Amino acid sequence: MVYVIAHLKAHAGKGDEVAALAAPLIEATRQEAGCISYDLYRKADKADTLVFVETWASRAAFDAHFAEPHLKAFQAGMADRLAEARIEVVHPEKVEEI
Repeated sequence: MVYVIAHLKAHAGKGDEVAALAAPLIEATRQEAGCISYDLYRKADKADTLVFVETWASRAAFDAHFAEPHLKAFQAGMADRLAEARIEVVHPEKVEEI
């Protein structure tokens, strides 16, 4: 099992747009093989900071997620809305940043 924490910082005032575009991504991702949980959180005092917290059955299941059309559509929509993004993959033996 691997855990993923994806930190997204939207451009000022774009947090609501990112959250809206994430809704279909979340729904579709939760149906993927190997997805145990997939949730989006927003910082109460920083509306443009969003965090995905994900649990995957394996690293292979997480890697397969990147080929899904709903993730590709979300990434395309984020191109002009995100100021920065950082993804951490937490394994039992290590933490990697991608």
